[in-house]
Amino acid sequence: MVPLNYLLRFIEEDAPFGDVTSEAVIPEDTRAKAVVIAKQGGVIAGVEEAKALFEHFGVKVEVRRRDGEEVERGEVILELDGNARSILLVERTALNVMGRMSGIATEVRGLVEKVRAVNPKVRVAGTRKTLLKPIDKRAILIGGGETHRFSLSDAILIKDNHLTLVPLEEAIRRAKAFSVYKVVEVEVETLEDALKAARAGADVIMLDNMRPKEIEEVLEALKREGLRENVKIEISGGITPENIAEYARLDVDVISLGYLTHSVKNFDVSLDIIGRP
Repeated sequence: MVPLNYLLRFIEEDAPFGDVTSEAVIPEDTRAKAVVIAKQGGVIAGVEEAKALFEHFGVKVEVRRRDGEEVERGEVILELDGNARSILLVERTALNVMGRMSGIATEVRGLVEKVRAVNPKVRVAGTRKTLLKPIDKRAILIGGGETHRFSLSDAILIKDNHLTLVPLEEAIRRAKAFSVYKVVEVEVETLEDALKAARAGADVIMLDNMRPKEIEEVLEALKREGLRENVKIEISGGITPENIAEYARLDVDVISLGYLTHSVKNFDVSLDIIGRP
């Protein structure tokens, strides 16, 4: 689960001096019952995070559908019982978290299923194109995907801007000398650089913005030189839900897509007060 102290920052941002509307119109000791409902079908996520937020403010939570389950429109996800002001204080933050996480998880699940139908060994991964890493990375996992790097501290990924400053082979040599525990990945855009990276000992080669035909040429060249088994091949750039199956048919290991997190389509969930206990 995403750490509670991270989630509470959103409450603090949303109500820095309290929820003045609820405090103005709802008596302090008013109790209420409420439900969180899915307004569309898909993969639900963020349930544990919403539960933790409500419980932190003293609201009793009954979980009806769990993270990773597929739900239909109209299904009850959570039942709530507690102080009315507390329920309304948490409402929007909890729905925002669930909506974003469920949107990501739903999209990831669909792509994973599409890819596995073509090539079961290929993994679908997100990227670092997000400012909400704890939330987005967990949503990717719930959807069945890989998170890729969580941060710049996790693994070594040598990109084009690094290679503008340091030659490819030297960059790999320095990276491997830096730590025996860090995976060394190199982003390349040409067949020549892919071969250089493999010969220099890269653990993962990311083929960036290459068309399927170009990727096939790289894979064939690596096999001819006996290098294919030594590296993982990741492909990224220009991949969409419409063409991902075409890329999945190739002999690659990972397909990564930044749009999973930078172009999230929010999942529709709502909270309804249904009366008093």
